[in-house]
Amino acid sequence: MDWLVNLIAVIVALASVLAALGHVGYLALLNNAAGKRAGGAPVAQYVRSRWAVAGGTTAASLFAWLLTAGGTGLDIVAIIVAAGSGAVATKALQSTRDRYRTGG
Repeated sequence: MDWLVNLIAVIVALASVLAALGHVGYLALLNNAAGKRAGGAPVAQYVRSRWAVAGGTTAASLFAWLLTAGGTGLDIVAIIVAAGSGAVATKALQSTRDRYRTGG
């Protein structure tokens, strides 16, 4: 039964890492595009303000993934940390995408 809890923890941690890295990647793309366009300073300033959230969620996700190497108790903690950081990263990514969505 311990292996099942560990498997769930690893899957949740990996999903959290992917969500956090998706947010980091989207911010990097926005920052790159803002740097190439005239008048992109407000977007670049917004991106700079969001790096802390992106870095924090990435660090928490990676920490949760590291916790999956422990026992069942640490797996449960990893699930909680990964679910929380993944939810925050997903919400932040959606917020940023909604703010700069054009066309469509």
